[in-house]
Formats: sequence, C-alpha cells, structure tokens
Amino acid sequence: MNEWLFFQGDTSLAPPNIPAVVLGLLLSFLLGQMLAWTYMMTHAGLSYSRSFVNALVVTPVIVSLVMTVLSNNIVTAFGMMAVFAIVRFRNILRDTLDTTFVLTSIFIGMGCGTQKFSTTVVGALIIFAMMVYLWFTNFGARHRYDLILNLHWARSPGELMELSNLLERHSRRVHLASQRSHQGYEGADFSFRLLLRDPNRVDELVSEITALEGASQVTTLKAEDESEL
Repeated sequence: MNEWLFFQGDTSLAPPNIPAVVLGLLLSFLLGQMLAWTYMMTHAGLSYSRSFVNALVVTPVIVSLVMTVLSNNIVTAFGMMAVFAIVRFRNILRDTLDTTFVLTSIFIGMGCGTQKFSTTVVGALIIFAMMVYLWFTNFGARHRYDLILNLHWARSPGELMELSNLLERHSRRVHLASQRSHQGYEGADFSFRLLLRDPNRVDELVSEITALEGASQVTTLKAEDESEL
C-alpha cells in the first residue's frame, strides 16, 4: 500500500517526490499562519474579517498543491485554467492593503509548490518585516491637528487678539477653519483646528476660553489623525 502511494500512485512522467510535497504544504501552512498573524497585528481599518484571516492561512496551501500538480505538465495547466474560469470569486476587498496580503499568500503557495523553499522563506520574512515596519512607524499618516474647537465670539473681530494669544499658548499650530457671522446677531461663530502642545490639557483650555468675556457655546471634537484608516 505504501509503495503504491509513494511510487506508483502518480502516473505522470516525473516521479513523485512525496517528502518534498509534504514539506511544501507544511511550509506554506506555517508561512500562511505567520502572514495571518501579521495581518491581525497590523490591521487598522474597519473591514476586519475572521474568514479573510482564515483564507490567508488556507490559500498558500491550496496554491502550493496546485503548483505541485501543474509542475511540468502543460496539459494539466490548461485544464486547471478552465476550471478556474468556471469558478468565479466575487469577494470585494474594502481595504487596499488586503490585496497585498492576498498576493503574498499566493506568492507563498507558488514558491512552496515549485519547491523553491529558501526563496520563499526569505521573501516572506522580508515582506512580514516590511508590514510590521509600516504598522509600527504609522507610515503615511498625516497628523496635522489634535482638536477641533468651535465657539461663538460675541465681541468684535478686532478683539480676537486675546483669544488668539490663549490658543497660541496651548497649541503648536492654530488654523482658522471657518468663520460665520449671522445677520442680526452680534459676533460670529469660529472653528479652529489645533495641534496641541499637551493633548491631556484640553479641559484646562476649554475652561480658560469659557472664562473669556464674549466667548460662549464652546465645543470640542477630537481629531483622530483625520480619520485615516
């Protein structure tokens, strides 16, 4: 039974190398696990899916097995292309970075299926390190402000210097986002974007602004890196 399984079970031209096939499947499974762990650790969007994580583990094994079957057999390759043409995959990836993880899983499967183990391991580890680096350094984020401050200023616009000095004292950067005046009402509504010197002193800033003569309806909204995902 074992002799038939390992030596006579395949009737292809090339003799089967069962230990290499098993090694390729196990290695693709291990690297798929590492890819899934990297995805779970670095994912920061709103489209997290447990089934997608499981797919990152299973896909390299399937692709590895497919590449093993297609090895040195162009007839089987065309037949497999016909099968994949019939079966359609209609999964929409909401996060652009998810596509990168899918491509990485396919690369792992192809590398293990063609028995290029060293290239696959080195390439996968480099990709994992790149993903962790981008996540750890928060690369690509644009942190421009911490707080959105809205208030009504009942005094004349020429008396804004007192408010400006207060904002400059608490902030490294002050940007006047909008100014709206209402006909028939004294003063105007202002909206500021602030990059604070100390984000933990928001309550102190609000209390000082409220104590100013002419300042009212003070509201704040924390800006979480401009809602970048």
